[in-house]
Amino acid sequence: MHIRKLLAIVLLGLSLSAAAEFTTITAAYEVAVSDIRLPGNTGGTLSFKQCADCEAQTVLVTSKTRYVINKRDVELTEFKERLTLVRRTKNVTATVLHHLDSNKITAIKVRL
Repeated sequence: MHIRKLLAIVLLGLSLSAAAEFTTITAAYEVAVSDIRLPGNTGGTLSFKQCADCEAQTVLVTSKTRYVINKRDVELTEFKERLTLVRRTKNVTATVLHHLDSNKITAIKVRL
């Protein structure tokens, strides 16, 4: 019986050290649509503010960046057109997914 307890303690100790090795590779920001400046093309940059008082960040987008409206992938041009209609609404937010290692935006998701 004592061997089982000892084995359980050792295994728990090993799992704690493994958990400490996790690193964040993607950050997700919930951003007001009014605080986003969309890229001009698929190889441009996206500017956004994490909060109303924060300074704007500018991050690269690529041709692999996903633009999602209501869980449906759309092209950048449609994404821009649809957001233009709601840009004045402060209550609409977008989720911006930022891959930290490559410093690129992987997706921008909006629910309208």
